[in-house]
Amino acid sequence: MTPTSVPVIHPTALVAAGASLGAGVSVGPFCLVGENVVLGEGVILHSHVVVTGHTTVGARTQIYSFAALGHPPQDMKYRGEVSKLIVGADCVIREGVTMHPGTAGGGLLTQTGDHCWFLAQSHVAHDCKIGSNVIFSNNVMLAGHVQVGEHVIIGGGAAVHQFSRIGAHAFIGGLAGVENDVIPFGMALGNRASLAGLNIVGLKRRGFEREQIHALRRAYRALFTPGGSLKERVEKVAAEFADQPAVMQIVDFVRTGGERSLVTPRDLADAEA
Repeated sequence: MTPTSVPVIHPTALVAAGASLGAGVSVGPFCLVGENVVLGEGVILHSHVVVTGHTTVGARTQIYSFAALGHPPQDMKYRGEVSKLIVGADCVIREGVTMHPGTAGGGLLTQTGDHCWFLAQSHVAHDCKIGSNVIFSNNVMLAGHVQVGEHVIIGGGAAVHQFSRIGAHAFIGGLAGVENDVIPFGMALGNRASLAGLNIVGLKRRGFEREQIHALRRAYRALFTPGGSLKERVEKVAAEFADQPAVMQIVDFVRTGGERSLVTPRDLADAEA
């Protein structure tokens, strides 16, 4: 479909009177668009898509059949509060994807960044915050209140526990069960995920220099080598690598903390180095 300046609505689609449709929006057969929905310029709903609630979809995002965005969150504490779902620009949302708005316990907002890919049947629960350039493979499941940094890739069938954080540039393997926080640049694998080193392939693809990667490797080993408390090791890494912004991303992530503990290596030998 090539966007035109005027929204194109298929005669079988139902678009509520209050919905806001930007220039070039295309609403395909049998779609349903609610009265509080905002579709940005050039958004395409291919067919059989439901977008409801207080949902905003960014410019040029494409949504495929049987995706459902904006229905009430799956949270027994939800009492019908007005809450929002905001989807970024230039995203691809494939068949059967579900995304829910926020709850009072999470700021009443679920939000994704730009240039994200959500592949078939993936789920974004209430109050999740997702960065830009993220890829969810088929059947990825995020529980509520999960934070995902930019450039994260999550493999097919992986599940992420509520309130967990996944740092920027991390890689989560297929079918992984992520129960705790994954550091930036980390690679987490396994049924109950543990760290298996750094996401070296991703770092190289995104143009990180050799010096930066070597610094990250050294910092990784220093952070997870047994001896002393985690806080002591973090401060040691911070002092040694203060001039390395990538390493300091990890330091800041750990210092900030969260509801969950850290995903750690099963064996330091798996730490790749």
